[in-house]
Amino acid sequence: MNTFLTLSAMLLAGTALVIAAEPKDARVYELRIYHAAPGKLDDLNKRFRDHTTKLFEKHGIENLGYWTPIDNTNNLLIYVLAHASRDAAKKSFSAFGADPEWKAAAKASEANGKLVNKIESYFMVPTDYSPAIKASKGSGPRVFEMRDYTTTEGNLAALDSRFRDHTLGLFQKHGMENLAYWHLMPDQKGADSRLIYIIAHRTPEAGAASFGAFRQDPDWKKALADSEKKAGGSLTAPGGVKSTYMKATDYSRTQ
Repeated sequence: MNTFLTLSAMLLAGTALVIAAEPKDARVYELRIYHAAPGKLDDLNKRFRDHTTKLFEKHGIENLGYWTPIDNTNNLLIYVLAHASRDAAKKSFSAFGADPEWKAAAKASEANGKLVNKIESYFMVPTDYSPAIKASKGSGPRVFEMRDYTTTEGNLAALDSRFRDHTLGLFQKHGMENLAYWHLMPDQKGADSRLIYIIAHRTPEAGAASFGAFRQDPDWKKALADSEKKAGGSLTAPGGVKSTYMKATDYSRTQ
C-alpha cells in the first residue's frame, strides 16, 4: 500500500510538473500595419532590415513576423510584435523613440521624404485555443493568410466555440497550418466582435484548394449549420470576413 501511495504521489507530482511547464501565454501582441508613402516601401523595408528590428529587440520588443500582401496595391507592411505587457510596450517604444541610433536612422531614411503615411496598431491577446505563438520557419516555401472576422452582435463566444471545437481541426485536416489566433484587448475598438488569425499555405492556389475542400467537408457543414441554428443566424456580419494573402519579408523571423 505504501509503495502504491508513493507511486501515486510521484505520478501526481509529475502531472503537476507538466502542467506547470505549460503556462498560459500572458504576453501582449501588437499587430501593426504601415501604409508606406508611394514609392517608399523598399526604403521602409530597408530601414526595418538594417535598423528597426534590431533596435526593437534592444528595447525589449520581440519581432515575430513581417509580411507584405501578395497583391500589395496599397503599399502595406504588416507585422506582429510581442510585449511582456501593455505597460512594457509603452516603455519600450518610448526608449526606442529616444534612442540616438533610431533618430539617426529615421532622419537618414527620410532625407527625400517621409516613408509612412499612416500607422494602424492593434493590441491583442491569444485565444485559449491558439497554438503556441512563436517565430517559425516552415519546412518549405509557404505563404501566409491573415483573416479578420467581425461577428454579429453577441456571437464572438459562439464563433470561438466553433473554431475551438471544429474549425482548427478541419483546417489542419485540409492542409492548412494554424499559426496564431487573437482577440483584441478590451479597450480596443471591436474587442467584443473581432477574431484575427494567421494561417499558412504552400501557395495561394493551395490555400484556395484547401478552403474549397474544407467548405465541402460534411463535418464542417454540420458544425456550421448547428452553430447558426443555435445563434439564430450567421455568426459573422455581412462583409465581416476579410482575407489578406501575404509573403514574408526577407528579414522576418517567421518565414
